[in-house]
Parts: sequence; C-alpha cells; structure tokens
Amino acid sequence: MSTERPVRVRFAPSPTGPLHIGGVRTALYNYLLARKHGGTMILRIEDTDQNRFVPGAEQYIMESLKWVGIEIDEGIEQGGPHAPYRQSERKPMYAQYAYDMIEKGYAYYAFDTEEDIEQMRKRLEASKMQPAYDSVSRMSMKNSLTLPADEVKARLERGDNYVIRIKLPRKEEVRFHDVIRGWVVVNTSTMDDKVLLKGDGMPTYHLANVVDDYLMGISHVIRGEEWLPSAPLHVMLYRYLGWEEVMPQFAHLPLLLKPEGNGKLSKRDGDRLGFPVFPLQWTDPKTNEVSSGYKESGYYPEAVTNMLALLGWHPSGNQEMFSMEDLIAEFSLERVSKSGAKFDLQKALWFNQQYLQQKPLNEQYEILKPMIEAKGYDVCQEYVEQVVVLMREKVQFAKDVVEEGYYFFEAPKEYDQEVVRKKWKAETNTHILGLAQAFEGLAADAAAELYENAFKQYCETAGIKTGEVLQPLRVAVSGAPMGPPIWDMIALIGKDYVLPRLREAAAKIQPAVA
Repeated sequence: MSTERPVRVRFAPSPTGPLHIGGVRTALYNYLLARKHGGTMILRIEDTDQNRFVPGAEQYIMESLKWVGIEIDEGIEQGGPHAPYRQSERKPMYAQYAYDMIEKGYAYYAFDTEEDIEQMRKRLEASKMQPAYDSVSRMSMKNSLTLPADEVKARLERGDNYVIRIKLPRKEEVRFHDVIRGWVVVNTSTMDDKVLLKGDGMPTYHLANVVDDYLMGISHVIRGEEWLPSAPLHVMLYRYLGWEEVMPQFAHLPLLLKPEGNGKLSKRDGDRLGFPVFPLQWTDPKTNEVSSGYKESGYYPEAVTNMLALLGWHPSGNQEMFSMEDLIAEFSLERVSKSGAKFDLQKALWFNQQYLQQKPLNEQYEILKPMIEAKGYDVCQEYVEQVVVLMREKVQFAKDVVEEGYYFFEAPKEYDQEVVRKKWKAETNTHILGLAQAFEGLAADAAAELYENAFKQYCETAGIKTGEVLQPLRVAVSGAPMGPPIWDMIALIGKDYVLPRLREAAAKIQPAVA
C-alpha cells in the first residue's frame, strides 16, 4: 500500500443507539492502519439525522472505544485542527457545496411534495419500471430542470420547501478501486438522484460525509460492506466538487455474520444464543430494556480486540494471540477478506480464557475482590491467588473462579446427584469417615502429595480400589463431579475445613438404593 500521503482515517458512527461489535471492528481496523503508518485516528459523530438521535449514544461510543484500547487523536473530547467533530455543529458549511454544484450544473432544486413522489413511484411500478427519482423520472417532476427559470426563482423567493438533488448522467460508468475488493464498476443508469441537502437545511449523510472527509484530509475510508452501494455516488460527488485527485482510498469490510453464517449478526442472535453484540451494557432510554455488553459479561478488552481483529482479517502466519502492538505491526488491508466472517462464540470464549491464564495474579485478585467481599468470604489475597491458579484452566471468566469454585470459600451447598447415584455405595460413608481419620494426622498446611499418599495408604489398608472412592471424595469436599486436581484442591482448602466437610457428607448423603 502506498503511504506517500499521510494516513488519516476516521471512524464516523451515528449516535442512534449502542455501538454494534461490528462497528468496533471497523474502528479497530482504522486504528490499526493509522498506528502502523504513524497516521491520525479521528472520531467524527455523524448526527445529521436528528430524528434518529438517541440520548447517551454518543458517550457510549466514546467509552466503548476507550475500553477496547482504541486511542483517538482528533475528536469531540480531544479537539483538533478540523473541529468541530460533530456534524450537527458543522451544519452551516455544507449548504455552500450543494449550491456550488447547482451553479456548475451538477445538482438541482426539487420542489416535489411527498404526494408527488408517491404518485411518481406508483406510475413507474405500474409500468414495471424501477420506482426511483433518477435521470429519466426527474424530467416529469417539479424541479429546476423542468420548471421555467422565473418560476424557480419565485418559488425560492417566497420560501417554498425544496431539497437539492445530485444530477447524475443517464448512462455513465463509475469506476473506483477498493483496496479489499479490487475494481468496482457501476453504471449511473442504476443509480438515483440522491438528496444532498434536506428541506431543513441539514445535509444528508452522503454530502456531509464527502465534504467532511475532504476537509479533514482523510486518506482511507474504511467502512462496512453495507456502504459499498453508496460508494459510486460518493465518487461522483468527489468528481463534481473538483476533489477527485485527492479522493481517499476505499476499503469496504466484510460483514460480521451470524454463527450459522446466514445474514448479518444482530442483537436478536446474541439474545437467542447467549452472547453480547455490544461492547458495553446498554440501557435503552425509551424502553429501559437492558442489553448485555462484553465488559459486564466478564470479557477482557484484549480478548475482544484479538477476537474481532481475526474476524475478517488473516495474519501472515498461524499466530492467533496478538497484543495491540502485535496487531499494529502485522495489520494490512490487503489481508482483509471479501467474504463475511462468521461469529464464533466458542472462539470468543477461548480467547478470553487465554487472556485469563496470562493475567498477573494480583490483577485477578483486584477483579475478584469485590465479589468475594460481597459474598462475605474472609480470605486473604494469597489464598485467592492460589485459587485462581487452580481454577483458571477450568473457567473462561474471572468471575467463574468464585462462582464455579465457591467450594474454595464455603462448604458445598449440595452434592452432585449423578455421582451419588453411580458411585455412592452402602460402604462409601464408612470410607469417607475413614479418609477423614487418615487425614487427621496430617499437618494443617500439608502438601497435596501427603494427602494423596494418605489416600492411597487408606485404600490399600481397606482393600479397595482408589477409583471406588476418589470421585465420592471430591463430591464430599466440593459438591462437584469435576474440577481442579483433587489433591491440590484439598491441600489448599486445608485440613481444618476438609475434615468437617467429609464428616458432614457422610452424615447427609444416603447411598443410592439399587
């Protein structure tokens, strides 16, 4: 990729609700390209559609980007040489470009009412034609191309409602190169004359987007595949505004697909399959409906970043674990796939587990400390960290250390009934009490190996196989059928807590009746 021009990229979301995880990936790819080439990352809020504005969404977007580690160089909070970075505050500057296009013959006033447009659509549909306001249908509408000049002037002077539309040629090929998809060719006969300036004086997305990208010196427009159909129009706008020579490079990213691979990943998919589609928890200000977030679900930001980077982008080798620095060094748009990337929940969980295992123990303790205090457990940091060492290969989230490994902090609340049914025989209670007695002679801080030796010695003396009582012993101590290595678990819990549990299990558990 040529880097002669300074790399300046922008992430330009609309504050219409929570930021989808696909939007986070778009921001990430922009950020990686900027950092790799020593460029600039801009956050621009595109809020020209005030009807869809949602309170709190703008702040949510900024907090989400911070959480995943995307640093903004220019934006609402940071400021910059091209402020303001909120489009609604840039409103006065857009109209002049629309009027300039009218002067050059590349745009026109359209005075049609909603009823006029609806009638036009019905006529075209009845004639089996595409119901679009385009180079053909515009000639039967009320606009400055069809009305006498004096009538147009009179309408403008008395303040009639109007919009400004781009005037596209009837049949002309629009060609542009997409970094990911190669050459894209579209004929203007398939395009309509989009509105550039609305009746309230606000620009549409198309005009504001192109004007801002030009004024902010954007070198690369990296955005989702859903914007690909708009790209030919944007190319024409660059041409008509006289900016084609400095038009940014386009890169349209593949969609994030449902786990089944059919269709774009949506909130409904997350609700149905039990995973978040938003980086942070979101509460809808209108309905108070709460949507889960990756942060609140227990994911590490590094895991989310790593997972998202690999959904659509392929590194040069087989490496899967990437720090942000690694991603910056390795990233290139040329390695982004054209085809959609299926979201894989198991892979997301795997990434989180890998980062859980890598995190320093003191960090893990700080995460777990509030949970431990809330449950009233009286344990020291060293003990909690040892629990983490035993549990972190068995769980995917830090919170699971306390939730699934609760037996490290309190006696079992219940015993696994499947083990009781299959393994708890008439003589098992006697053996559990016998093991309690065998462990009695060990020191309070006895090592795991000493518990194992005492266990084997008891089994040998009692004339039983170790398999007959090993799983019942685990259930008596933890209530669970599986978990970390049993001797390490028992040694960490300690004799003073293990022996009462064994005696209580022997008293409570009734052997299954054959």
